[in-house]
Amino acid sequence: MEGALEAQMWSDAINQNNKTALLAWVKTTGIQLVQVNGQRKYGGPPPGWIGEPPLSGSEVFIGKLPQDIYENKLIPLFQSVGKLYEFRLMMTFSGLNRGFAYAKYSNRRSAQVAIAALNNFEVQKGCPIMVCRSTEKCELCVDGLSSLVEQGQLQTLLQEVTTGVLNISLYRSPSRKGGQLAVLKYNSHRAAAMAKKTLVEGNLGLYGEEIEVDWLKVDMKQKLRANSERTFPESSQPRGCERDSPSQAPGNAVTCPLPQALCVLDYLNALCKKQQLGIPVFLTKCVQANPDGWLRFWYQVVIPGYPSPFSGFMWIKPDKSGLSGHDKAKNAIALQLLKTLGCLVV
Repeated sequence: MEGALEAQMWSDAINQNNKTALLAWVKTTGIQLVQVNGQRKYGGPPPGWIGEPPLSGSEVFIGKLPQDIYENKLIPLFQSVGKLYEFRLMMTFSGLNRGFAYAKYSNRRSAQVAIAALNNFEVQKGCPIMVCRSTEKCELCVDGLSSLVEQGQLQTLLQEVTTGVLNISLYRSPSRKGGQLAVLKYNSHRAAAMAKKTLVEGNLGLYGEEIEVDWLKVDMKQKLRANSERTFPESSQPRGCERDSPSQAPGNAVTCPLPQALCVLDYLNALCKKQQLGIPVFLTKCVQANPDGWLRFWYQVVIPGYPSPFSGFMWIKPDKSGLSGHDKAKNAIALQLLKTLGCLVV
């Protein structure tokens, strides 16, 4: 094991004394360190861990590290203030560290204790380190998607090539005319980082478009949020439905061309039952109300026999039909699902 670890960690004799000390420590303690994508990792989970990974906010960022210091000094130091779930040291090809690391604790309180106890701690004489809360970025920005890409299709594809995706939002691309931008939210920084690597190195295969993948930056997030308050993504409009007149409705509000005698929701339920997919389960929540009466609903629909749930936003305006905003939203969403599933021709 010692030889394999040495081969993984470095390729030359730089800082040999400290490297030898690290190897001895690994052999003595039985600690397992794994080299992955420019970083060396302990844990995630550690031996004996039972249960789910720690909640967001349990990780700290460690900066200003001397480049010749390794886990045999750092892990015991950070374990002294709380139980570690994971420790990641960023490495160079020469076997020196890159000056920063991440320590994830079993809970948020231990992370707070680490910040209070170890920020400005001198790991070597005259070398105080910085310890602060990790931002734990979990959101990616994918720009340049085709206008033909739909949310359900993208979610299904991402679940095949990445893990941990929680939510997908589609917007008009601010830089690609006629294109779309997707914001992908993952359940952890690690899941998002691995997804970023996969998407950058791979090919989503969505209509041959060249996409750009990066972390979602604050300025882009604010820009998308501001734009969504003024206009609404075309991707949330069910294909085959007619827009209300511009003077009456928000940009993506729709009216259904189907005869009123046909309840779209009942049609969807019957179709899913016939195809043995199970009855769809709808979750809807009104998240915005305009002064002119338009309501914006967030929705998620789970079809038991379908590989992934559908989610997004829908604008609805209550009328004198007697249906509540939630019921109207469900009918409009059902129409969108039928189009997405390719089951309805209008």
